[in-house]
Amino acid sequence: IFLSLQQDVIAGFLYAILILVVFHPVVDLIDNFNLTYKYAPLIIIRTAFEMTAVEKIEEQFASLRIAKRSMLSEEPAYLLDIDVSKPAQSESSRFVAVSCSNKSIRVYNRETLNFLREYSTHPGILNGVRFAHACDSIVFSACSDGTVKCWDIRLATQKAVQVFSGYPSNVFISFDINCNDLIICAGTEKVEKDTFLVFWDARGITNCASATKEPLGVYSESHNDDITKICFHPIEPNLVVSGSTDGLVNAFDINKDTEDDALMSTCNSDSSVSFIGWSGKDYKQVYCMTHDEGFCWWDIAQLDTEEPITLLHVLDVRDAVCVEYDSLQYLVGGLYHEKADKLFLIGGTSTGNIHLISCGTDGLSLVGTLCGGHSATVRSFCWNLTDESLLTGGEDAQLLLWKPGAVERSLAKKASMKIASSVQKRVRVHNSSLKSRKK
Repeated sequence: IFLSLQQDVIAGFLYAILILVVFHPVVDLIDNFNLTYKYAPLIIIRTAFEMTAVEKIEEQFASLRIAKRSMLSEEPAYLLDIDVSKPAQSESSRFVAVSCSNKSIRVYNRETLNFLREYSTHPGILNGVRFAHACDSIVFSACSDGTVKCWDIRLATQKAVQVFSGYPSNVFISFDINCNDLIICAGTEKVEKDTFLVFWDARGITNCASATKEPLGVYSESHNDDITKICFHPIEPNLVVSGSTDGLVNAFDINKDTEDDALMSTCNSDSSVSFIGWSGKDYKQVYCMTHDEGFCWWDIAQLDTEEPITLLHVLDVRDAVCVEYDSLQYLVGGLYHEKADKLFLIGGTSTGNIHLISCGTDGLSLVGTLCGGHSATVRSFCWNLTDESLLTGGEDAQLLLWKPGAVERSLAKKASMKIASSVQKRVRVHNSSLKSRKK
């Protein structure tokens, strides 16, 4: 009995047998209700597996230590977005790309964080960075100058190998590329009464150096304000979800002929959307975060049923999550952990602490906190589920690689270098006064 069910599945099996032997009358009672006790060990073992998966994540997060720290550049900048190359041609990802508030993209070695390349997007402001899925040396960025640019980090040139141009009034503030690298979609700011989702054919990237591609078409009726986030489905290339400052989160099937037919669902977050993602088995759930630190979670698989699609709606995560001896001041993003079948949120404090938050239909709970890495607000992260490593970037201009049980060998000292917000008009400011904007 004293064996730990959480550490040993065999112990769970033995414990189940012991219960059956000692409490046999209870088992007979169960039989009277047309239930069979032969499944009891399987139920207990399954519970042990589930508990172990979640607790293992908690232990791994708690064991994360700084393994590498990038060298500070001559021009410090906020690190706004992070993406890692997909291991298409090697066993692990090789590169990290970071979009910065000084209108540049920086590329680093994934393991050493040694600086490799930098691309400037002057005069436009960068909004996001993504690697192609099939080629780990191709990286994309959206820009406020009305383009999505494609860069090949194998080349020494500073020139984009391909440019996807929008329409004259387009100012792109979000974008993504689908899982088979065929379609790019970018979201625009609202100009007068217009806001667009713009689509391009992304095929032939490396065969058309410096070519400019025109859009395939647009969606223009589903949002009525700035489209702040776009996220393609991880395994279904025709599904995409978009979020906007109008509070709406829309899911589309772009294989359909018209925008009306393509719109699968519209969910209302009741606030300006700051982050969206897919979760759940087969990724049939959608979640979002808002600029006033709210959280919404929907199951769009229930659209054609009588079951409610809302799994959880939290008006202010800062009030809902108890953080002992610390605080939760903002949300950074989310991640669905396939092995544990669990959705997690990343949040933090203005002093650089990082909180991992577990999501369930019964609410949110703190899993753990990382301290001592960043000295200012964390803006971006990328969690590698293969080796359980974590990349984080922040307003202190630092890119950090965290690994379980790592020992930092770098002599570089952590320095607080908070950058003036005026250098990046589109940097999100976390303001406690937004708490009063709940709808």
